[in-house]
Amino acid sequence: MKQALGFTALASAALMLMLASSSPVLAKDSSSKDKPEVQYPNATRVAPKLDLTSEKDQKNLNAGLDAVTANDKAKALQYLQPIADGGSKSKYAQALALQGLATIKYQIDNDPKGAIALLQQSLANGVLPNDTYFQLEYMLAQFQVADEEYQPALDTLTKWRAEGKKETANSYALEGNIDYRLGKFPEAIAAIKKAQSLTDKPDPAWNQILMASYSQSGQGDQAAQVAQQALAANPNDPNALDNTVAVLMQANKNDEAIQVMEKARASGSLKTEANYVNLAKLYLIRAQSSSTDSKPDAEKSAQVLEDGMSKSIVTASADNYLLLGEADELSDNTSKAVDAYTKALPTAKDGEAAIRGGQILLSQQKYSAAKSMIQQGIDKGVKQKGAAYMLLAESDRGLKDKAGAIAAMKQAAQDPQTAEKANAWLKKAGAGK
Repeated sequence: MKQALGFTALASAALMLMLASSSPVLAKDSSSKDKPEVQYPNATRVAPKLDLTSEKDQKNLNAGLDAVTANDKAKALQYLQPIADGGSKSKYAQALALQGLATIKYQIDNDPKGAIALLQQSLANGVLPNDTYFQLEYMLAQFQVADEEYQPALDTLTKWRAEGKKETANSYALEGNIDYRLGKFPEAIAAIKKAQSLTDKPDPAWNQILMASYSQSGQGDQAAQVAQQALAANPNDPNALDNTVAVLMQANKNDEAIQVMEKARASGSLKTEANYVNLAKLYLIRAQSSSTDSKPDAEKSAQVLEDGMSKSIVTASADNYLLLGEADELSDNTSKAVDAYTKALPTAKDGEAAIRGGQILLSQQKYSAAKSMIQQGIDKGVKQKGAAYMLLAESDRGLKDKAGAIAAMKQAAQDPQTAEKANAWLKKAGAGK
């Protein structure tokens, strides 16, 4: 069962967070004497001999890469494009220039496909030290994910790990995200759990992929457990609250979802309109499915909405008034229900709220008010037009307006869903065809 707070959206948000937080730093010329610590000491790839001997090329290369870091596209192209086009005899310089141009394509031009093509050229060049080579290969996997090339991204990441002999928390988190996109949910779960085991500060976004993977693989209880643990660790985190409610709803654990949200409301952590509306909907769902007394939960649903409105958190929208009307109606508070439906009508996209209000008024034999509200609903548009006209006819009958009732029933007779009943009434009233 899909819920409003979908896991695809949560996982997509997690992906963007991961890409933003783990973007590789530009590889700079490592031919200088002050070399950093070796990052891939166990790599199986044999590092090639570097061929950068020109001081001019080295100066231009570093100037261009510094411009990339500064997001200065014009200056970066000025220095790097000639090198990439063969202006330098050094294949090493060409490879690094291609990397810089790829970064421009991705970060400034928003062109992941162009960035991927340039990185692939850079890697195919062959003259890159291992640290730079594997750094760019990892960057390629990220760019492929951003371009939704999930299987190529997984292939690139698998090759990176196999040849670079490096295991990092971020790489397994990226793998888990890719697996999730490919529908490989057990593999995604294993990868995210591996990522979390490799660091004492796991990214909270990883839990979103883990929960989504559990949910998609039918392990709703596990998803709920992860969500509740995350919320317990960060009780004031609105994202943790939303995630917990989402997985509990997906697992049909509405009672637990209500408890979580009520606890948040009591502590002042329930702060958004979506929070209040979701809690009201949960109470209403439970009321509608009750086999004994639906009134208590219906009253709570209305109370939550009124509480949110009094705090100016829940807006006075048509949808919210329609929800409030449904809750009031189910709790037998008919006067409040009619008031809510009436308030929904001016901005509602259709006339359904007016029809519901009119039905209540009709049951109370308030025929004039009922007719007015039902007519407004019909004028605004309703899904079951025939049924609405039959209600209108009933209002006219209550007002002793036989001509009005016949006219309304003739309209109802044009709807296949109500034609039989309407025609039978018209025949009995002596107004048939």
